[in-house]
Amino acid sequence: MESTNNLIDPLMDRIETYGKTTLELSKLKALKAGIVVTTSLVSRLSVIVMILLSVLVFSIGIALFLGDLLGKSYYGFFIVASFYLLIGVISHLFLDKWIRRPIGDMLVSEILN
Repeated sequence: MESTNNLIDPLMDRIETYGKTTLELSKLKALKAGIVVTTSLVSRLSVIVMILLSVLVFSIGIALFLGDLLGKSYYGFFIVASFYLLIGVISHLFLDKWIRRPIGDMLVSEILN
């Protein structure tokens, strides 16, 4: 009986060590997935912010130019706002296909890699 306990004790120690190591590895993998997703989102958001700022400045310039051509500056702003309203309606109609699905796919692929 004592020889059986002598064989089981090292085995139990190894199983315990294996369990702790597996848990630690799982934590590290989850941490890595979180970091990858976060850095990916931050980098993409920074690019999007820069593009949005550029589009804003460009839109103001186009609105002022159109307003100058039409004689009243606010006409240009109305035209540009109407253009963005049209883009917003089209985007809303295709929101799932163009925005939700690609972002969801990107997040899942980042987490699973």
